[in-house]
Amino acid sequence: MSALFVASQCAWSYALEKPNTGSVFGVAWSADGTQLAGACGNGHVIFAHVVEQRWEWKHFQITLTKRRTMQVRNVLNDAVDMLEFRDRVVKASLARGHLVVTTSLQCYVYSTKNWNTPLIFDLKEGTVSLIVQTERFFLLVDGGGIYVYSYEGRLVSSPKFQGMRTDILNAQSVSISNDTIAIRDKTDEKVVYLFDVQTGKPLGDGKPLTHKMEVMKIALDQCGPASDRKIALIDKNHDLYLSSIRRLAREHTIVKIGTMVKTIAWNDSVNVLSGVQDSQFTVWYYPGAVFVDKDLLPKTLLTKDASDLSSSPHILNYVGTQVTVRRVDGSLVYSAVSPYPAILHEYASTARWEDALRLCRFAKDQTLWACLAGMAMASKELTTAEVAYAAIGEVDKVQYINFIKDLPSKESSLAHMLLFSGHQQEAEATLMQAGLIYQAIQVHINLYNWDRALELAVKHKTHVDTVLAYRQKFLQDFGKKETNKRFLQYSEGVEVDWEKIQAKIEMELAKERERAATTSVRSSVAVRR
Repeated sequence: MSALFVASQCAWSYALEKPNTGSVFGVAWSADGTQLAGACGNGHVIFAHVVEQRWEWKHFQITLTKRRTMQVRNVLNDAVDMLEFRDRVVKASLARGHLVVTTSLQCYVYSTKNWNTPLIFDLKEGTVSLIVQTERFFLLVDGGGIYVYSYEGRLVSSPKFQGMRTDILNAQSVSISNDTIAIRDKTDEKVVYLFDVQTGKPLGDGKPLTHKMEVMKIALDQCGPASDRKIALIDKNHDLYLSSIRRLAREHTIVKIGTMVKTIAWNDSVNVLSGVQDSQFTVWYYPGAVFVDKDLLPKTLLTKDASDLSSSPHILNYVGTQVTVRRVDGSLVYSAVSPYPAILHEYASTARWEDALRLCRFAKDQTLWACLAGMAMASKELTTAEVAYAAIGEVDKVQYINFIKDLPSKESSLAHMLLFSGHQQEAEATLMQAGLIYQAIQVHINLYNWDRALELAVKHKTHVDTVLAYRQKFLQDFGKKETNKRFLQYSEGVEVDWEKIQAKIEMELAKERERAATTSVRSSVAVRR
């Protein structure tokens, strides 16, 4: 008598059968992974079907009891519904208030509010290997391609790229949100293709996201506007990176936010990221802080000991305040997360800043204050940001915010907010576009970007003496001599007079204040009309 084991990819046992057929000499799976055939020593061929699969979402638990039968249990009232299918079930997914089931011929879409009348449509191929759901759409992968459907059964798009192989796509290499699809390229695992959900066409100029190392896992955040869409990725070194994929000026900028990360999952209702990092369970309450103020990111983390999760855990989902993790032995572990960050995200997204401040004062949590500081700066809400930074003891940043608030024009304020977030080129472009040449030069002087400051001054034939004066003062303060050839060249022909320089600076600032006042008056007149 032989024993037939069915095990997962992680080597934990699903089932054990001992058929009276002699030794099993060979086995083979069907293309959809739901049937198993075995060649036996007595000349028989045995067939097995995968059943007793389970899916959970909130208070619903669904079990595949037979090849063509599912049991739905509502744990709140213990109500049970039985779902019957014409053909055997190949794949299923339960999330976002919908159950999507594919058989060998059809796709069934159920709403968790009504289990009696599913939406049914025929499939081009019956070998569906992957289902991924979002709030508005779901994605199917079969042998013929990738298809995005609405929950009403309408085919929305079918993205394609050269060399695409759908037979090897899985949940690690495909991700979808309400507006974006991300697919890792198998031929070059450093490349991630990005598509628009509605059209199936590549985003922007069509260039894919390219990382410096092979990408192991990708995940798109699920909430917020398309312009703020972000993608998290884990590379071969198990480093976690975040990229803002739709910001044209910062498109495809990839920033590291974690190391030794094994698995990640975004929350289904707010842009909070969970992961297992080394031997710790980590939650990034506001991962977008890395694009606003990198110093804030470590202060927005929740960390817990995760030594009980074994060596290769896998986060199944992050729904509401609960993270579900499957350990290497197949058991499920649930971890609770504070509800306050989700409420704070909701307040920030709807500009309810007073409510956000009240929440932080009530919770008395430094992590929440750090999240609020980043959210307020991202939304250019300087008053709230000032309070939040003061609460976490960032005195220097409070002073800089006060400086920004006192600037005479909107363009200067915007430029310095961009500088606050470390975006020097964008800050310069903003000032130059507004015609504030001196302010752009002064920004580079303050940052000690002497070559760029001189380049701008020479190009626009203004404030060359200002740059030279500040450069001389800088060298005197540090007891150094000039060695830069360009500065030596211009020093010979330009006279430095601090009184004239100060007068020119005052004149530039007066012009800016006057123009800002004129713009303000025009705006108020337009509003009255």
